[in-house]
Amino acid sequence: MIEWMAWTWPTAAFFVFIFASIAFMGFLEYRSPGGNPRDGILGLRTTRGDRLFISLLGSAFIMLGWLGTMGTPLWGGLALSILWGAFVFWKA
Repeated sequence: MIEWMAWTWPTAAFFVFIFASIAFMGFLEYRSPGGNPRDGILGLRTTRGDRLFISLLGSAFIMLGWLGTMGTPLWGGLALSILWGAFVFWKA
């Protein structure tokens, strides 16, 4: 099924997670429009969608930095990315 793009299952799971996150944010926005903007520690007024974007972008840089400095496996970068995402949604 995914051989036509030479993807691996972890790559496909990554993109499924991204699309599921965006769909879930769309559902939350439909259920409660506006996303309750708030001022956070980053000095920005952010909504849920903003926090999702910031956490995904930061996670991409964390993973690239981990790959460039430590190499594989990427479990440490994944752990840092999860902590970053939790921090952004909690404090940002």
